[in-house]
Amino acid sequence: MGVAAGVALGVARHRAGGPKPAEVVAVVVDKGEVTLDVATTGTVRPATTRQLSFAVNGTIESVAVRAGTKVAAGQELAAVDSAEAASEANEAQSGLDAAQERLAAAENQAAAVTAAATACATAGRPVAPASPAACVTRGYPGTGSDPILDARKAVNRAARAVDQARAALEGTVITAPIAGTVVSVAGGVGDNVTAGKTVVTLADTYDMQVATDFPEADAGSLAAGQTATITLADHDDALTGKVVQVDPVGTPDGTLVRYGAVIAFADPPRDLLVGQSAQVAVRVGAARDVLRVPSTAVHDISGGSGTVLVRAGDRSTARTVTVGLRGDRYTAVTAGLTSGEQVVRSW
Repeated sequence: MGVAAGVALGVARHRAGGPKPAEVVAVVVDKGEVTLDVATTGTVRPATTRQLSFAVNGTIESVAVRAGTKVAAGQELAAVDSAEAASEANEAQSGLDAAQERLAAAENQAAAVTAAATACATAGRPVAPASPAACVTRGYPGTGSDPILDARKAVNRAARAVDQARAALEGTVITAPIAGTVVSVAGGVGDNVTAGKTVVTLADTYDMQVATDFPEADAGSLAAGQTATITLADHDDALTGKVVQVDPVGTPDGTLVRYGAVIAFADPPRDLLVGQSAQVAVRVGAARDVLRVPSTAVHDISGGSGTVLVRAGDRSTARTVTVGLRGDRYTAVTAGLTSGEQVVRSW
């Protein structure tokens, strides 16, 4: 017999004109699950929001999206005039080509010097002072310089300049780094924009979460990984979620200290709206297959003990019991009662 099945006992016969006695309702102590949830409200928001900007100053040439547009990863969103950036990229590439040619010339000269010196040494003849090949095998007399090293440094500098110029050219176009929904667009065709200033805000609406906060009394029992139930006004069925973040520092709201938490949807619906409200209940405690009674049946809880009224026939007797998890509907009893006994449901 389950706890939910109440048995009305001790109902005295009502006498005409006299006060009607109170009904005593007893329930059977049984085994089952005891759960504890903490509840609050929250707001649906994207898991990720990207602030997108151009890498160069310029004039906007095109804007392909507006607020609410759903985009795919890699899709072009906006562009500025790229003529100047393209010219600088070409100049940087020409500089790199010239530096590479100078390096090749320096390496060829070094090879020629080495070959001449080797030939002289093999022939056993003195090296002619007037011959460049006879002076040194690397560098120039008395200068300590190294033409090959200098040329390689120049190539490295030119290569970095090419990378920067190409990045600037690529930065004349904003593309979507992720699939999602455009939240806002700041600027239109013909507007001048500054490098680094946000033009498009993109939200990952395919991975939504609920931002919530809990009062201090409830926040202490929260932990990442706990399951949650999310209820939305426009969905008939409750949705399953999981706690993914609990703020370590609270924020006073004038009367209470509240701690933020983030709840992720296990399987987010595709029609979620950014900013819509949600009811959230997080399961912070659970005990299965334990002896339980309605929480209203246990009074005077202190130090892990409480008092119940055990019902036998038409008599109720107070008894001290040891309690475990005190849940939303039921309280676990670890000692003092046996399965099948009856207790007064509320008193």
